[in-house]
Amino acid sequence: MATILLLGSGELGKEFVIAAQRIGQTVIAVDSYKNAPAMQVAHGYEVINMLDGDALDAIVLKHKPDFIVPEIEAIRTEKLYNYEKLGITVVPSAKAANFTMNRKAIRDLAAKELGLKTANYRYATSATSLKKAVAEIGIPCVVKPLMSSSGKGQSTISSEADIEKAWNYSQEGSRGDVAEVIVEAFINFNYEITLLTLTQNNGPTLFCPPIGHRQERGDYMESWQPAIMEDAAIKEAKHMADKVTASLGGAGIWGVEFFVGDEGVYFSELSPRPHDTGMVTLANTQNFNEFELHLRAVLSLPIPEITLERKGASAVILAEGHSENPTYEGIEKVSGAVKSDFRIFGKPTSRPYRRMGVVVTYDSLEKDISEVTARAKTLAKQIKVVL
Repeated sequence: MATILLLGSGELGKEFVIAAQRIGQTVIAVDSYKNAPAMQVAHGYEVINMLDGDALDAIVLKHKPDFIVPEIEAIRTEKLYNYEKLGITVVPSAKAANFTMNRKAIRDLAAKELGLKTANYRYATSATSLKKAVAEIGIPCVVKPLMSSSGKGQSTISSEADIEKAWNYSQEGSRGDVAEVIVEAFINFNYEITLLTLTQNNGPTLFCPPIGHRQERGDYMESWQPAIMEDAAIKEAKHMADKVTASLGGAGIWGVEFFVGDEGVYFSELSPRPHDTGMVTLANTQNFNEFELHLRAVLSLPIPEITLERKGASAVILAEGHSENPTYEGIEKVSGAVKSDFRIFGKPTSRPYRRMGVVVTYDSLEKDISEVTARAKTLAKQIKVVL
């Protein structure tokens, strides 16, 4: 059986480890703090700064993994090319990890090299150059650090007075040592989706039914599957997702995000791993959830099809403040609800708006998806993080 080195040990990594445990794989979970969620279920763990290339080299040498699976952005990703040369499989590939860990690389690949439709954009490296970029893009616009996740450091500029504040906030939320930001024109979209895309070493690229989602502060609040989309929009999104994943190479699940508006489908972002909005698949909406799909693709186990089994939704459980030992109230209310489930991630500390758990709901394919989603939102509010 394989040894997998998981770089990043959050809630997505935890579900990946559980999937790996079920079919006998060995996982070493790595993160910058002890008792991270995935560490609680892995065979072993390491606590290091993953931006430290020497520290990465040391644990790779120590554990001699067959696979390296990145789960977060804050990694010295250029090291992954060296590990591939040593015969270690980087998931989905070192190129994919390097390009997608930095919004500049993936956006230029999508827009300039592959010709995918995206929002108009510029880059900025200071408050002064941000002001120039905003003048070229126009107001309103969105500012994002090149390296961040879960909406950290992301804000909308609605007037010139917001520019300096947006720059300062971007630097607070940036991961790694990259200070640059991307400035995007505001798209008047009707809805946004995640298209989970599965690439295989020995099989065709497959697509999960589209997942709709709603965001606040750049982070998802609810997601639902399937999202209601026009056939032409689904076809366009699949074409774009296939094109960008094929360019990056490798096998695994990809979370490809799109805006859908009156003028068509716009490529937004891409994650080369299970996606937070894809936690809706924990409601068994598909024959395999996104974590099982990722693992099976990594191991080159054939996946003949992805089928929609029922409708589902997810809603996040957020902390409202800081705690060194968070506990939870209201779990029994969700446990007593029909066609529902929940996950508490086991994060050792909390902070405002930190995602601490998720509620999933489900129903038959005939059910109105808006009702399934509303039930998830209502139940998620029943669980309180006690500080």
